Amino acid sequence: MAAIVECVPNFSEGRRPQVLEAIVGAALTVDGVALLDKEMDADHNRAVVTFVGKPQAVAEGVFRAMSKAAELIDMTTHTGEHPRMGATDVVPFIPISGISTAECVSLAKELGRRAGDELQIPIYLYEAAATRSDRENLADVRRGQYEGIRDEIETNPDRKPDFGPAKMNLRSGATAIGVRFPLIAFNVYLDTPRVSIAKKIAKAIRFGGGGLRFVKAMGFEIKDRRLAQVSMNLVNYTKTPIFRVLNLIKSEAERWGVNVLSSEIVGLTPQKALTDCAEHYLKLENFSADQILEEKLAETITQQATETGWNGFADEVASSSPAPGGGSVAAASAMLAASLVAMVGRLTIGKKKYVEVREKMETVISRADELGGRLGKLIQEDADAFNAIIAARKKPKDTDEEKQARLEAVTDATKAACEVPMEVAAGALEVLKLAREVIAFGNVNSVTDGGVSARMAQAAVYSAGWNVKINLGGLEDEAFVTEMRQKIGELEAQADGVLQECVQLVNGKI
Repeated sequence: MAAIVECVPNFSEGRRPQVLEAIVGAALTVDGVALLDKEMDADHNRAVVTFVGKPQAVAEGVFRAMSKAAELIDMTTHTGEHPRMGATDVVPFIPISGISTAECVSLAKELGRRAGDELQIPIYLYEAAATRSDRENLADVRRGQYEGIRDEIETNPDRKPDFGPAKMNLRSGATAIGVRFPLIAFNVYLDTPRVSIAKKIAKAIRFGGGGLRFVKAMGFEIKDRRLAQVSMNLVNYTKTPIFRVLNLIKSEAERWGVNVLSSEIVGLTPQKALTDCAEHYLKLENFSADQILEEKLAETITQQATETGWNGFADEVASSSPAPGGGSVAAASAMLAASLVAMVGRLTIGKKKYVEVREKMETVISRADELGGRLGKLIQEDADAFNAIIAARKKPKDTDEEKQARLEAVTDATKAACEVPMEVAAGALEVLKLAREVIAFGNVNSVTDGGVSARMAQAAVYSAGWNVKINLGGLEDEAFVTEMRQKIGELEAQADGVLQECVQLVNGKI
């Protein structure tokens, strides 16, 4: 399963859409980052954005968004109802699939270190990424908000950041980066403008005030609607469901002679949180997510798409078309080898027996995921490179000028068709070296999976190498040909040596 992470950065900007567009646009310049949602609130002067994708891609995208936010948001003039400490106020990572909480913590720390060093922003780690128990709660990290941190960061040791300067970045403020369970931002509007009542209800329902364990709540005045609002973060909806929160708010509101007018969810929410509400209020018996039409359709479509994708690729290779051919198959083999490496790494992390190699495995997994993504793209790029040669050969050659232009086009296309499988071979060798790591240090119960990865990666090196060599035969650039032959020879020699080590390790463990 591919590693997918969600990130929901909050920016201190809810009134200038063009600023948020620029921030989001900066993140989306990174290939592999998808935007799921973005919402702005003028009263809170805050935006909540949801990105999803492969871990390293999302981390890079969020860093670029943070850079743009630092450029466009000035905290010295910022005002709003919501508590805030920085232009990029908070950056939570949420593991979705194929990635552990520990891996997300590593991702958060990498981003924190980079943002602290390159953007000169004080970075505080919170929740699962916290380095201190008193920083697990975001409210504790953000206590005093921008102004409080600004005034104490240089003199109060408790305010020293985890990364970056121990000095407030006056323009950009400070940022909290962490790892958490999927959070639901839930707001309830009361049929009164009296914010004092909203604050009393918020105090009664939040955990810090003796209320529900997984609720954080504050009372606000929403001026443009002339209503009071109880604004909440539900940090574990499975243990404190939405319906329980709403019922308690209704009960508390009655004490003060007011009613619940409406509610809203800000940003995205897990489907189960809503089906739990439906099950509760409708008093459903024996209800399951399989009964939801859209859920069943999504499951079926995903299964069909997966089957069609691989079967379609196999059908294309089996057709009379020369592309995709051996080069694309070599890239596909290397990609699958990388996936196996990542799998063995993930089957190692979290096991007590392998706690000493956790950091090593996290590094291996991250690189394997990155390589797998690139090798997957090279499957099509190899086919495109071959088709470019065919297109170049079809260029007119009636005049001397046309002949020269055709020759140059064919030469350029052929060189590109050498460079793509060369990249495949280099990537496959790196995968092979990662396979050696998981065979040597990974979960022994998956050692043969590591061995299969090694065999496939070595085969990919040689298979890609043949594609390099056959294309070199049509080139007159002796320097280029000599360089490429030397490179592929070195890759093949290294692959043989690493595979030999892998075979010995596997045979010694089975």
